[in-house]
Amino acid sequence: MLLKHLLQSSLVTLFSIICFQTTYSQFDTTALSIKLNQAKEKLGKDVAFILYSNGKVAYKKEMGNFTVKTQVPIGASSQWLTAALVMTFVQEGKLSLDDKVSAYLPIFAQHYKSYITIRQCLTNYTGIQSEQGVAKFLQKNKFKTLEAAVDNVASKREIETNAGTEFRYSNVGYAIAGRVLEVITRKSFDKLMQDRITRPLLMKNTTFTSENYNDAIDPATGARSTAADYINFLSMLLNKGTFNNKPVLTESSADILHKLSAEASSIKYAPKTVEGLSYGMGEWILERNGQGKTVAAIAPSLLGTWPMIDLCRGYAYVIVAKDPEGEQDRNIYIDIKATIDKAIPGNCK
Repeated sequence: MLLKHLLQSSLVTLFSIICFQTTYSQFDTTALSIKLNQAKEKLGKDVAFILYSNGKVAYKKEMGNFTVKTQVPIGASSQWLTAALVMTFVQEGKLSLDDKVSAYLPIFAQHYKSYITIRQCLTNYTGIQSEQGVAKFLQKNKFKTLEAAVDNVASKREIETNAGTEFRYSNVGYAIAGRVLEVITRKSFDKLMQDRITRPLLMKNTTFTSENYNDAIDPATGARSTAADYINFLSMLLNKGTFNNKPVLTESSADILHKLSAEASSIKYAPKTVEGLSYGMGEWILERNGQGKTVAAIAPSLLGTWPMIDLCRGYAYVIVAKDPEGEQDRNIYIDIKATIDKAIPGNCK
């Protein structure tokens, strides 16, 4: 009798737990779906969303004509990928973040830019005139190669401040770093990205090759990708550089991307969407814990792509939208994150 009673009691408890978890999950999914629908007015009619948690895709939502496999230009979200690519060379000892660009691209020494380092390129400390108030990189002047575009930066762009002294958000640093990789390997930037990042991460619909094949590759804003692809990149970062049990980055390389490089208070220029945020490498720091370590980071694009990782709660999401209404209001994305945080709590102090 005692055994029968214990068995019945255990079954009741198990049933209660299952029912609670199912209800809780359904509630959270509904709340997130409602939040995404509310954001649709600002995000536009075509939106794809994926949430990754606990080692798998936990939720996805497709609106309008978009699916999670719809390929779109992802703008500045490209920079996270480029920073990770550079780190694959650093971890192999083929490059140091503190190497001077001029050691690989002598044209920079010829035009009084010899002190700029790879690290400064990836953290917006080159001192070279930024896009603020000038033509967008690779937009006004169409270049045929990355080499030509970067040579133009070296010879035509003015130095505003000494390298390493002021943070001014710019696309030029990522282009320079990308060109250095081409010189080291004698391979195109897009081929390197395929070999080291997109193919290992099964990002089959991600490319930096321009839709117009006569245009130069742009490591700063030139990628085209999908929500389904980009979430693989984010899951790799969540898993400390590992994807499908295979290392893409070392744990220390992944940590470098999250390491603070510029406090918000010291930033001289940043796009409105990220004003007030600090910077890591390829990512903007959304939250830090009491020890100053990055807890959550983003790499948003004005074109409508918004990837985010929460290292404390162990989840990531990416929103891919078409033609968002004006410059994005960060609060829209913060509200979405807050909804997820309620479902996936963590000790983030």
